[in-house]
Amino acid sequence: MSFLNDLFVWFNDPLNWSGNNGVPKRVLEHLLLSIGALLIACAVALPAGALLGRSRYKGTVFINLANIGRSVPSFAVLVLGVIWLGLGTSPTMITLVLLAIPPIFVLTFTAVRQVDPAIVESARGMGMSKGRMLRSVQLPVARPLIINGVRLASAAVIATATLSALIGGGGLGRFIIDGFSVRNFAEVTAGTLLVVLLVLLSEGFFVVLERLTVSPGLRGSGPARSRRARPAEVA
Repeated sequence: MSFLNDLFVWFNDPLNWSGNNGVPKRVLEHLLLSIGALLIACAVALPAGALLGRSRYKGTVFINLANIGRSVPSFAVLVLGVIWLGLGTSPTMITLVLLAIPPIFVLTFTAVRQVDPAIVESARGMGMSKGRMLRSVQLPVARPLIINGVRLASAAVIATATLSALIGGGGLGRFIIDGFSVRNFAEVTAGTLLVVLLVLLSEGFFVVLERLTVSPGLRGSGPARSRRARPAEVA
């Protein structure tokens, strides 16, 4: 009970909610870092996944390369970034971008590749160009799985952004690192809970986004599509 009391006291301490070390400032730093990395990853992975997904080349090579990227530990990438670039935001940003690209690319590639060929043939029979077919037919049908890829990447990025504190950066990881340094486990737990809260808010955001941008018919077929569109099955 004493620990829960310490945690309650920490959250109710006005000093923890003001200044450069306050919760609002740390949350803002965490969000800016996470959103920035996610936007860069989307700018790279979404076009690449969509364009390669509609091509006739087999997807095994591309999927395997992306999965190799997913297997590299983020901490190792961060350490290499510090060795090459020094302390600062850049190593963390590079680490988070490399973490976010594989799930976005794989699920975008898979989603576009798995669009029903009959739909594609119908669009081609209507005289649509490849570009228009991608924009007007394939991407709308693939949208649920694409949003799912961005959702997964977002959760991973928000959780991993805490590593920024290890190299002198900001964000919610500061509460965890600083708390451990003085054995203030209430502060460590508070930082962890705040990161979990951001992940949950991110999940809620993408649920709302899917409801607003995806037709009910496609949303209903989402689980079935996800089962059919496993990366290992893409050929």
